[in-house]
Amino acid sequence: MEKLRIGILFGGMCSEREVSLNSGRNVYDNLDRERYEPVPLFMDGEGRLWLLPWQLVSQNTTVDISERAEKEAQRVPYEDLRKTIDFAFICLHGKYGDDGCIQGLLELLRIPYTGSGVLASAVGMDKALQQKILEAEGIEVPASLAVSGEEWAEDREGVEKRIEETFGYPVVVKPTREGSSVGVAIVGDRASLQSGMEQALAWDASVLVEEYLDGTEFSAIVLEDGPPRVLSVTEIRPQSAFFTYDDKYMPGRCRKFTPPKTIPKETTARIREEVLRAYRALGFRSYGRMDGFVTKDGRVLITDPNSSSGMAPSSFFFEQAAEAGMLPSMILTELIEGARTIHGKKRGPL
Repeated sequence: MEKLRIGILFGGMCSEREVSLNSGRNVYDNLDRERYEPVPLFMDGEGRLWLLPWQLVSQNTTVDISERAEKEAQRVPYEDLRKTIDFAFICLHGKYGDDGCIQGLLELLRIPYTGSGVLASAVGMDKALQQKILEAEGIEVPASLAVSGEEWAEDREGVEKRIEETFGYPVVVKPTREGSSVGVAIVGDRASLQSGMEQALAWDASVLVEEYLDGTEFSAIVLEDGPPRVLSVTEIRPQSAFFTYDDKYMPGRCRKFTPPKTIPKETTARIREEVLRAYRALGFRSYGRMDGFVTKDGRVLITDPNSSSGMAPSSFFFEQAAEAGMLPSMILTELIEGARTIHGKKRGPL
């Protein structure tokens, strides 16, 4: 039987391109070769796609790949993508990868793909918008305040006053559309607010200011290989004051417990319920990752819904799959086949 050509899209034009490289490389290594033919497609910083030989997939950074692509890789124009692959496994993260852009291209090309569709991916990237949707559905989210770059530049004193009247300190400051904790800061007073806002605005044109939550972080993967189901719940114990970029990707910087170590079983059951409610409310399909908090007084909040997930070996995706008894190749197959079924039933864009 002819193998399905799985285009693994990684790299990209965002702050998370190195994370994406690690994800793509791991999917490439673990794809079931008896069922699928992996096609590694690297997106460079200008948005161009390159079909890589396996030697380049193993390179250490996206810069290393980009420097060698012209001589050692094959350029794939977007209009020729359908001749190259049958299905797209999206390992792109952040802007242009998680936010509906690549999904829209794949819809136009009639290529099925992993993850949510155009609208749900866009919502999953916009932290301010997703909170409004979840709140309207009765799902608890952090109290927050959206601040545009223009508002901060023109009325800094007014913004400071609003933040202090709404929350007091400390607060969490983050870019509205970023991932991997890029640009996130915990601000303890007015004196440090300016640096926190400027750090966040370096990555996006607007900032989300949130209440500071004192409690335990969690993350849960939802897989839709039939009715949506929660694989497991992971309790997160970062080394830093919050789950930073280094805590997420540097070995030894964070402890993760799957199943949770200190979160009570009845609370874990509530987390599962809220995670599935959030997944459905946001219109996610195929799979997703829901991050949240259990506060010390027992509140369960969804803080960061993601329409995709990192695919590195130590990611929540593979850790929770292992807890469910699935090898990496098994969970990747379930994700691909579930997504193919979803796309086979759609009418118009996903």
